[in-house]
Amino acid sequence: MNSNRKLHLGLFLFSTGYHPAGWRLTESVADGAFDPKFLQRVAQRLEEAKFDFFFLGDALASSADMQYQFPSQMVRMEPFTMIAHLTAVTDKIGLIVTANTTYAEPYHIARQTASLDYLSSGRTAWNVVTGADARAAQNFSREKHWDNARRYDYAEEFVQIVKDLWDSWEDDVFVRDKATGVYVDETKVHALNHKGAHFSVAGPLNVARPPQGQIPLLSAGTSERSQELGAQFSNVIFTGQVLLEDAQAFYASIKGKLAKYGRSKDELFIMPGLAPLVGRTEEEARAKYRELSELLVTNFDLKPLSDRIGIDLTAYPLDGPLPELSLSTLPIKEVTAIVGLAQKASGHADITVRELFHYFSAIARGHRLIVGSPEQIADQMEEWFVGEAADGFNICPPYLPGGLDLFIDLVVPELQRRGLFRIEYEGSTFREHFGLSRPESVWAKQKQAALQGE
Repeated sequence: MNSNRKLHLGLFLFSTGYHPAGWRLTESVADGAFDPKFLQRVAQRLEEAKFDFFFLGDALASSADMQYQFPSQMVRMEPFTMIAHLTAVTDKIGLIVTANTTYAEPYHIARQTASLDYLSSGRTAWNVVTGADARAAQNFSREKHWDNARRYDYAEEFVQIVKDLWDSWEDDVFVRDKATGVYVDETKVHALNHKGAHFSVAGPLNVARPPQGQIPLLSAGTSERSQELGAQFSNVIFTGQVLLEDAQAFYASIKGKLAKYGRSKDELFIMPGLAPLVGRTEEEARAKYRELSELLVTNFDLKPLSDRIGIDLTAYPLDGPLPELSLSTLPIKEVTAIVGLAQKASGHADITVRELFHYFSAIARGHRLIVGSPEQIADQMEEWFVGEAADGFNICPPYLPGGLDLFIDLVVPELQRRGLFRIEYEGSTFREHFGLSRPESVWAKQKQAALQGE
């Protein structure tokens, strides 16, 4: 393993907190999604802590019934607008914008992302999503959401077109000679004239080549097609395993796909989501976890949890002990591990059905919740990092702003003390934060190859 590896840290913004009840805490902000000052403060705090990036996810459908499980996903600002605002109040931190290829056009996305890269002085990255919400189709004049295969066929062509559009104008195309009146060297402007299965795009783009040359790409998803898309194009992959062995298997699978695309393992970073519930002491953290659990608004529908552990829990009293895990129809090792996470969060082994439900509710969106002191949180992060289950973490504070403040004030210094996380930024662009060089354009590569062939 590379001994010079350093953890990468980003914030996945859940403005009401990752925990469904996070906004109900007395000290929490409940309306942060629409408060520019709050969003500025969050981004600036991340920059002070030397985080790699601030990340805003996106969705193209909503409903009021999301309020009890996904309040932060229910309503939020459009990401390009919000990220553009944050470019003006930050200097170093990377800024990730999400755009869904299924409901967009390559030219629009290439233009918007290139523009953001200029506004941010090279700090923009694009999170490529294809969508999973069937309701979105009805918001875009379609009867149904495309299946996985069609979405990814479309996305692969889409992403390649965007990358080619970014290279429309060579880096040294602008002459700007006031004496002759020549503004650009026309031989260094390139149309695409792309005609493919899904798109016909002439080009060139009407934005100069971005400051980063090629804007970093991010993706998520565990399907085989999403993994292939990530291995082919992505610089960072977001993922959501809660168990170490599952995370290690995913890490190895993705890294093992890179060679066939001519890429090395240090060009792609795996960053699972992590919801750290930090206390100054272990007991303080557990007390906050209990407080959050008690604030859940729920009808205690046990079916999803029953499916997750392979035992029908509806026949057991909520405040009674768990049934024997050997009754599970699922692999006992996996079930024991999931229950073990709930036991660790609760601080005791003899948890009730209610307590297991509370933990399940906190991780229902797929990311691991860990509860503990700064040292305990850092221990688990280090275990995943050293064990090649992660190259870093997409931090999802259970509540804001306090949950983020405690992580920054207590856990980040512990990670720095262990030599796992940077003390200062070593660069000023998104690519530089991840040690990625600025790539030459396809046209520069072609010219270089031609010269070598002479």
